[in-house]
Amino acid sequence: MESHESLPYIDPDPSQAQREAANLLIQSHLPRDHSATIHPSVVDTTSAGPRASIQQEVDRAGAGRLMSGGIDLSRYESFDDVSADGPLEDTRSALKTAYANVSYLRGRLSNITLLEEYGKNAWLIGNSQLEDILKQLEEELRTTKELSENTNRIRKTAQEDSKGELLALEETWKQGISRIVETQIAITALEVELSTAKLSSITATT
Repeated sequence: MESHESLPYIDPDPSQAQREAANLLIQSHLPRDHSATIHPSVVDTTSAGPRASIQQEVDRAGAGRLMSGGIDLSRYESFDDVSADGPLEDTRSALKTAYANVSYLRGRLSNITLLEEYGKNAWLIGNSQLEDILKQLEEELRTTKELSENTNRIRKTAQEDSKGELLALEETWKQGISRIVETQIAITALEVELSTAKLSSITATT
């Protein structure tokens, strides 16, 4: 059942002139830039695309170019040889670099291990949660549609059940207005007749 909540079921459709008058009234209350400006209540989705930095990286990967800038990973991949007879400061610097390399590799190994062990399950669980959210939203949408359709059906039935009574009342009202107009015309005619008679009487006495 298709809903038309804004339309009556028993009243006649407005004429073209009435529609144009209503449209002019609506336009008079709208700001001049309403057709080019998004209403504050509407979420602007025109800027929902990827950021420039992300798009730049996507373009780089798509073109097969090597990454430039960022973290220099070479310091975690190579070790400088240090002479046993060299300066103590060089030995300390090499030791700090070795500690940093070991810490990085341990963290990387730990992350890879966790990813292999739990990554797939976490991904599946995430997908399952998203599916549950989607089902809830679809169910809410279906319930809302049914409520809207039921409300519209009740509204339509109520209007159609009252159609005869409303038409009879409208006809009675029209007849009453017609009788009032006829009575006013008759009264006006009597007043004119009385005035004419009085004027004739005054003229005759003079």
